[in-house]
Amino acid sequence: MEQQNSYRALTTIPGLTPLIVAATLSRLAGRMFILTLVLFVLARFSSPALAGWLTFAAIVPGLLVSPIAGVLLDRVGPTIAVRIDMIASAIFIAAISIVSWLDSTTPPVLFFLVILFSLAGPLGAAGTRTLLPRLVPSHALDRANALDTAVYAVVDVVGPAMAGIIVAWLGPESAMSMIALFYAGAAICMSLVPFLPGLASRQASFLQQTWEGIQIVARQSTLRGLAISYSMYQITWGVLYVVVPVFVANHYDTSIGSSVTGFLWAAMGIAGGIGALLAGHLRTTGRERYIMAIGMVITALAAWPVAAEFGFGGLAIGLMLAGIMSGPIDVALLTLRQRRTDPQQLGRVMSISMSLNLAGFPLGSALAGMVITSSLSTTFVLAGIASVVAAIATISIPSDTEAIA
Repeated sequence: MEQQNSYRALTTIPGLTPLIVAATLSRLAGRMFILTLVLFVLARFSSPALAGWLTFAAIVPGLLVSPIAGVLLDRVGPTIAVRIDMIASAIFIAAISIVSWLDSTTPPVLFFLVILFSLAGPLGAAGTRTLLPRLVPSHALDRANALDTAVYAVVDVVGPAMAGIIVAWLGPESAMSMIALFYAGAAICMSLVPFLPGLASRQASFLQQTWEGIQIVARQSTLRGLAISYSMYQITWGVLYVVVPVFVANHYDTSIGSSVTGFLWAAMGIAGGIGALLAGHLRTTGRERYIMAIGMVITALAAWPVAAEFGFGGLAIGLMLAGIMSGPIDVALLTLRQRRTDPQQLGRVMSISMSLNLAGFPLGSALAGMVITSSLSTTFVLAGIASVVAAIATISIPSDTEAIA
């Protein structure tokens, strides 16, 4: 029984290993791409403004079309949809390398290719997490989600570091080519994942099902509650991404401060991966709301007072606590959302919900930018309050009994 509940037992599930490998390669490529794009633009055009707008173009269009991507997932099936994303991403990024080597790179061409890359993104991001509950038995779903979350945490650390090293060593064009190869490798791995057809009816129009997906998330109490609570939780991380570098800069010179900040985020990412793997053994099913709420309260305490009031040591401890808690929170979120969503609607729900979840992060960063000039400690308090509100919103989500009723 203990072996059946181990992570090694997941390797016996048909199609799961190639799916995890494909997800790892594609996410690594995605994390590398953003930094590589910025370095590419700075090397080619020496324009920080252009780099910023291209980064915007690489993310926002995908968020805007997420309801449409969700319908495609439900209609054609997640296996094909994820393959489309990975093949398309490989082609568009390879095209950036080619036009650069041909000395034909212009801002309009870059914007065109980057927007195309962004539009395919929701298929892969939501598609992987739509595949998991259909491939994995319910008793192993929390461990599969934990492994998936741990991959995200590790990639967040490794991706930017790899991008910086490869660009410095081989140049941005070669880095783009390597990213395209990662996406191509992910597409090859996806060919080993069993084909799962779409479950949504094709009798309704594409536009009608897109609107239905938005209504499902807005009206279903669990999905609406998760969107609110996790967005509030992400405000905390948006605040921390602004306030931590400022805090470090107040204690160290600029040259040392950048390295210290990078080390803190790397350590926090590793802590998040460890927390996710540990969460896989918690058997979150039926207890997701409580695990999320407890994790959010601990995150609030980690932000303030631990990180804010106990010097640099307190900051390091607070970030490690927040990182470890992010694992169980994310695993519980995924499991609860998957359990309470009709499989015929899972693609739409995943695509829309994941986009909504990201909304809190930029809001938190914007709020931090306004508050931080007045008081550094108050900014940490803001991060803590956001997680407390998130915990309250999570507990307000109906229990299993109430949801069924």
